[in-house]
Amino acid sequence: MIDDSSRHNEKMAKKKQARDKIMSTKTDKKGLVIIHTGKGKGKSSAAFGMIFRCIAHDMKCGVVQFIKGGMDTGERNLITKYHSEICAFHTMGEGFTWETQDRDRDIEMAQKAWAKAKELISDESITMVLLDEINIALRYGYIDVAEVAAFLENEKPYMTHVVLTGRNAAEPLIEIADLVTEMELVKHPFRSGIKAQIGVEF
Repeated sequence: MIDDSSRHNEKMAKKKQARDKIMSTKTDKKGLVIIHTGKGKGKSSAAFGMIFRCIAHDMKCGVVQFIKGGMDTGERNLITKYHSEICAFHTMGEGFTWETQDRDRDIEMAQKAWAKAKELISDESITMVLLDEINIALRYGYIDVAEVAAFLENEKPYMTHVVLTGRNAAEPLIEIADLVTEMELVKHPFRSGIKAQIGVEF
């Protein structure tokens, strides 16, 4: 047992030394373009986790929801009720396109959402902006992918973080992003006939 502990301690000490050496080279800071995509659940949930971290550190942030409409969500309720002074929250969509069944209206709302997003991102007092479900709007062609990529690459303030969520992230955005996470679907209760539930999905 003692030998095992000694070997473990020695191994961890070497690992820490190697890790410290790597960390000593990581000195730069910049605003990141972060993408959460994939078929698995948790893309928006993870993004809102970062928004709540900003709020906890008294850092100004903003949320623009591109698709989700009047649906009542815990994140929006919490932020608008208790943290509206530090986090601007804009629900610009009117629901998924198969619900609205009005492409022209969907495009109009998505364009307004993108205009609001650019306004928030351009405000250098804001640390992080979440563009929730923007990938869906881009996939349906409501917003021009090239325009979004060019804006994030050339006009985003250097220290501003921007988080983009939604399935099927476009390749031009993946190319300019600093961090891309693909949520993989392994198992989902919806496939077993279980509907979205409060506290889990919204």
